[in-house]
Amino acid sequence: MIYRFFRKKRAYALLFIVLILVLFYNSAWMGRWMYPIKYEEEIRSAAHEQQVDPLLLAAIVRVESNYKVDKISKKGAVGLMQLMPDTANWIADLAGYQIPIEHRLMEPVVNIDIGARYVRSLNQQFGSAEKSETDRIALVAAAYNAGPGSVGKWLENGDWAGDYADVSRIPYGETRHFVQRIVYYYNIYNRYYEI
Repeated sequence: MIYRFFRKKRAYALLFIVLILVLFYNSAWMGRWMYPIKYEEEIRSAAHEQQVDPLLLAAIVRVESNYKVDKISKKGAVGLMQLMPDTANWIADLAGYQIPIEHRLMEPVVNIDIGARYVRSLNQQFGSAEKSETDRIALVAAAYNAGPGSVGKWLENGDWAGDYADVSRIPYGETRHFVQRIVYYYNIYNRYYEI
């Protein structure tokens, strides 16, 4: 009887080890399971149309709303990409949408499209070719969170040089944390996805 008990335990241990090896062997699958990208097609389409990095859009959605379409922040930011209604109306007007657009910001396609257009605008302002990819992402993320005016002042006054290595110099704690999370998720998504 004791012999069967130990034999069973050995079989379970062996099964457990095989399972762990399979998971580590196929770590891309495990990574995608742990870090899913919801609304992948909508993100891919908007990113392609606006010529922005889809992984950056996915990281913004993850950090801003964790893929909750009906999220509204205390400050009034709406939807997946947590767009402020005034910013969304400004972008929507430029894009030829019927405005005001606040009532459509919980629609994933609309929210991601407007957000991608806004990210393209921030890329044009802060996506300097002299900067590394991580620094460009940090600049765009900071502008997305604090606003382009604030980031412009920080750069002009020398408060922050726009380098991710000096993220601790970002004057707003919320923005500093936001930038770190965006870069973290961007790197995770870049490791596991090809969208």
